[in-house]
Amino acid sequence: MSALLRMEASKLLRLSSVRASLVLLIVFPLLWSYAPGIFEVYGFFLVSGFQVPALSLLSSMEFLMPLLVAIIAAELVGLETMHGTLPTVLLRPVTRSSWLLAKLIVLSAMPFAAMAYFLVTSLAAGVPYGFDGFVGGTGLGEGGLAGQGLMTAAAAWREIGSAYLLAAISLVPIALLSVLATVVTMNAASGALATLAVLIVMQLLVVFPSLEPFLLTRHLSAYADPVAGVGWVVTLIMLYSAAFASAAVVLFERKDF
Repeated sequence: MSALLRMEASKLLRLSSVRASLVLLIVFPLLWSYAPGIFEVYGFFLVSGFQVPALSLLSSMEFLMPLLVAIIAAELVGLETMHGTLPTVLLRPVTRSSWLLAKLIVLSAMPFAAMAYFLVTSLAAGVPYGFDGFVGGTGLGEGGLAGQGLMTAAAAWREIGSAYLLAAISLVPIALLSVLATVVTMNAASGALATLAVLIVMQLLVVFPSLEPFLLTRHLSAYADPVAGVGWVVTLIMLYSAAFASAAVVLFERKDF
């Protein structure tokens, strides 16, 4: 399994969608940090480099980050299908479930790596503003961007770190949903589009208040606005992830090639 994991991780780093995402996640924070219309959109001026990661999350978690995660996951699973090498790969001394499980494990870790990279690029974009204590908020705590008085650097680091960690956790089931959709369609593009369609439908279901706490899309903003306690959010995300991963393995075992 360790050899499979290394192989799938190396494939992940070579994907065109990953290379494009790495560039985009550098440019994105820079655009938002120095855009002239920030005050008109958010009603405040940046006063600290700690606020740049908040802007990055607030403007990307609703669509951009789920889109990138879904595309990367679909491309990794559909790689062999796109190149017509899947039957050859499955002739090797490795079971289907082991092959797909290696991809699932790598893709479960991918959102954490992506969010760590995004945090670093966002902090780098905020360097000119400095990282000392300031009056205001990081945008990722109870006080929002306005804050509740003086924000120390230590408190800002805690808020940013916990928010980005929770954001990464909320992206894991989206990656695994994309794996499931790609296994069903055996096509990377169709898998990514099907994942986005499911997420759009879930967003529309907010008109049913009784369903809202259970919607996967509702918890994409849990880093700043949890619909329930963090324990509930993480438990629900784990259940979604386990369900998507199990369904993908079962369906893949029954596929004919």
